[in-house]
Amino acid sequence: MTAAAKPRTEILISGFGGQGVVRMGQILGLCAIKQGHRVTMLKSHGTETRGGYVRAQLVISPDYVDSPVVENADVFVAFSAPAYKKFFDHCRGKILYDPEMVEEVRAEAPERHVAVPATQLAKERFNNVLFANMIMLGALTRLSGLDYEAMKKAMLEVIPRFHEQNLAALDVGFRLSEGPDMAPTPPTARAAPAEP
Repeated sequence: MTAAAKPRTEILISGFGGQGVVRMGQILGLCAIKQGHRVTMLKSHGTETRGGYVRAQLVISPDYVDSPVVENADVFVAFSAPAYKKFFDHCRGKILYDPEMVEEVRAEAPERHVAVPATQLAKERFNNVLFANMIMLGALTRLSGLDYEAMKKAMLEVIPRFHEQNLAALDVGFRLSEGPDMAPTPPTARAAPAEP
């Protein structure tokens, strides 16, 4: 069930500072608001400007949000291996991960894992890894059921420059995720052991 249909949708995005985690959450939240939903967003990060821990928690609902805390995410976006390990057990739905940043995934529930090669595509298409978050956001847009046109408008409002490149990156991710289950986990991904 998508964010457009559920009474409450929880989305968790986490990675390192400098990957655009918070910016991605801001765009996602504004998009949901433009579609008439109520949204809360909590962000937390380490003391480092770049390279430290960053997390954005969003709750999307057509009604009043009684708690802004994400406890069982419907969608979890992992931009780093530490984030994946830390929050795997806090997700009950799909897990979008960047295989260049998360090289090992848990063996259980392979159907929940969706590999989105955002960093690789950002290098190949734009020669800049900073566009990886927009590629991932494009993939997340289709998975969450949010309106693509609303997402583009939200992105243009939140990001002050490089609109053409960011729109192109968003489109790469959205087209990459075509199909009911989006991109499958590649067979070369190594299975990580379950946490004790």
